[in-house]
Amino acid sequence: MKLSKRLETVASFVPKGSNIADIGTDHGYVPIYLVREGQAEHAVAMDVRKGPLERARAHVAEAGLGSRIDVRLSDGLAGLETGEADCVVIAGMGGELIIHILEEGRGLWETIGYWVLSPQSELDKVRRFLEKESFSIVRETMMKEDGKYYTVMGVTRDGVSWDYTSEPHYLYGGRLIRQKSPVLAEFLKKEREQLEQILDTLKDSDTPAALKRRGEMETMLAWNKEAQDEMLGIDTEA
Repeated sequence: MKLSKRLETVASFVPKGSNIADIGTDHGYVPIYLVREGQAEHAVAMDVRKGPLERARAHVAEAGLGSRIDVRLSDGLAGLETGEADCVVIAGMGGELIIHILEEGRGLWETIGYWVLSPQSELDKVRRFLEKESFSIVRETMMKEDGKYYTVMGVTRDGVSWDYTSEPHYLYGGRLIRQKSPVLAEFLKKEREQLEQILDTLKDSDTPAALKRRGEMETMLAWNKEAQDEMLGIDTEA
């Protein structure tokens, strides 16, 4: 089984020897890969949808891993028992849904040592939630596949204080900015061009909606520039 580049990146964040729970497992590819490659000892593949779960069950059986991968219908973390997993993977869904799943699974926080999160939207909200609830992003990467950009985070709950000091740190990832991630640099350049194009289409309109939209785009452009300046080592306070 060959994983996509995105899923391969997600899988690479799982600590070797983990007992994992894959939330929203879809076809079960990630847990199958992790167990087969010896990265995970045991896995629970969970999904709220019966159709994908049946396909996951068939794939697990085809791989001969039924004794090491449990396939389970579950809404988020609801079907996971305490002590079943020390690493949880939540990937391929929006940021608001990931926050909801984490909130609903609050009772498991103290028993799960590592979380692999890959929100497809609202990353700033996810980062703010993690900070508020004393989680720490200990590892983060950004990758590109088929023209789309994805962020993967390795998260623990150790209560270490965050050193994010600006809005761009939440929007784009303070760790990625400080690492001078080349993929983030590419993303910022592309986003800047898109924001400038939108502003250009709004320049001749003075309706309240257009003025509001223009202000939003100008703010986003300023945050984008601040992130790029920090990556280039330019003093943003000057």
